[in-house]
Amino acid sequence: MGDNRNFLIAILLSVLVFIGWQHFVVTPRMEAEKARQEAVAAQTALAEGKSATTSQAADVTGTATAPDISGVGGATIVPTITSRAEALALSPRLAIVSDALDGSIALKGARFDDLNLRGYHETVDKTSREIALFSPAHTDKPYFSETGFIAAPGTDVKLPDANSLWTVVQGDKLTPSTPVTLAFDNGEGLIFNRTISLDDHYLFTIVDTVENKTGNTVTLYPYGLVSRTGQPESLAFYILHEGFIGEFKEYGEETQTYANAIKAEVPTTITDTEGWLGITDKYWAAALIPQAGQTFVSRFGATASPTGDPKHEHFQADFRYEAKVIASGATLTINNRLFAGAKVSKIINSYLDQGIFRFNLLIDWGYFWFLTQPVFKGIEIIAHAVGNFGIAILIMTVLIKLAFFPLANRSYESMSKMKLLQPKMEELRERHKEDKMAQQQAIMALYKEEKVNPIAGCLPILIQIPVFFALYKVLFVTIEMRHAPFFGWIHDLSAPDPTTIFNLFGLIPWDPSGVPLIGHFLMLGVWPLIMGFTMFVQQRMNPAPADPIQQQIFLWMPVLFTFMLASFPAGLVIYWAWNNTLSVLQQGVIMRRQGVPIEIFSNLGIKKTKKT
Repeated sequence: MGDNRNFLIAILLSVLVFIGWQHFVVTPRMEAEKARQEAVAAQTALAEGKSATTSQAADVTGTATAPDISGVGGATIVPTITSRAEALALSPRLAIVSDALDGSIALKGARFDDLNLRGYHETVDKTSREIALFSPAHTDKPYFSETGFIAAPGTDVKLPDANSLWTVVQGDKLTPSTPVTLAFDNGEGLIFNRTISLDDHYLFTIVDTVENKTGNTVTLYPYGLVSRTGQPESLAFYILHEGFIGEFKEYGEETQTYANAIKAEVPTTITDTEGWLGITDKYWAAALIPQAGQTFVSRFGATASPTGDPKHEHFQADFRYEAKVIASGATLTINNRLFAGAKVSKIINSYLDQGIFRFNLLIDWGYFWFLTQPVFKGIEIIAHAVGNFGIAILIMTVLIKLAFFPLANRSYESMSKMKLLQPKMEELRERHKEDKMAQQQAIMALYKEEKVNPIAGCLPILIQIPVFFALYKVLFVTIEMRHAPFFGWIHDLSAPDPTTIFNLFGLIPWDPSGVPLIGHFLMLGVWPLIMGFTMFVQQRMNPAPADPIQQQIFLWMPVLFTFMLASFPAGLVIYWAWNNTLSVLQQGVIMRRQGVPIEIFSNLGIKKTKKT
């Protein structure tokens, strides 16, 4: 540790490892591997005389070409912006009512295009509007899901489409206890029945049956899609994935951000027999789950805005099954599921238990999931016991400190010994000030003689950083933390401290965040200041660096971190401040036991004057 050079290096390297690893190493490797797999798939498909990058493929007979689904869902239609109420009134509707959802199904097209998430509001104000997950076409942000059928190329079969009016034959509203059945008769011998059921949360089951009374064999391609126009508002942090997502049994995972999907020259297609696909945001998602055991072709495609307005960019995740041949007098049955709701960990895991392949990955736990998930689970269990996620974070911090107590004790003991050796180290530096090599050798000999490990003092920092990032991920991606209050002015642990010293914490009626360019840095709240002070105190208890430049770096580091963490979730800042406080207490006790004076201001050049 000596002149604290190793300590500084440990901090910088740790930050670089945990921040830079994903951006500079993992992501490029994944993209390279993905490109390699796509190249291999393309070469294989080319050898077979088929394209691997389109949504067309041979049907089960091997003689016909499957239809292109890209035009289904209104991908190229620029929405005619009307009010939500006016758009809903364009179709007769069947109400959806449950403790988790409310909304309606459009009987014209049998679309899921009106879903509100009960209990989740746009702001912390419980009287604010509920989150609207799905919205109908012609609004400013169309977002919907549908299932249906496409005819085989070269055939003329009348099928239900976006303008077809379905009839309710069973049920007057969809609830968890009352499924509904819709029907459509094409007038030419094909009768379609659709039974829709809803569980207690966000999972719809859609059972389609097609009865063939035409007197001829009919070939159909069942499909499902999730369609969205316009990107959601997002912080777009690298720590979070938003956009297309899918998990497949044979292929693996597929993710595309909204921006990358727009840049892609061709849609991504994946053929598999089990999995799911859809669109995910920070807290909400819509995912289609095709019938397991049936071969289907998934497609992720985006269309740039024809008007140049990003609000009109279109994104569609869809799938279609292989051709289904329905003999005359026979009936085809297809079972699909749709998840549309909040990404609540407990609910998502329950669907995993129901056999939906790797559905737990709908929540972006990140590459450090082995830390993120246990940290979240521990906080969640404690929060349910104490009734407050903020208190749960404090208790979880104490438990983590206890788990690493022996290791931290040895580190703090080493740091205390280092501080006791400061006078001898200064003497050696003065003696060999002209010969840096001799100076370092003398200091290392002193370490060996006193049995001090200069690296041991870095361990508390190295331990704290991975936990910090795990908690950061938990606070940023888990909906359980959204709008979770602490005490006082902290009404949302997942949002930054809303106060700022630059308007005297609300006494002056002025919003500093509105200042151009620097407004973001002026939102310096109470908790970031508390965190900065605790970091300053902890730092002053450590041995002072000998190098003047390093002294300045260490002196200003708490200030830098105070401004950096001001924009972080308040729960993370509270954790950091509390962890610093516990570390100061633990280190203070050890220093007293070893007879090391606790000096907070001495290494700042502030000296006491003796009275004469």
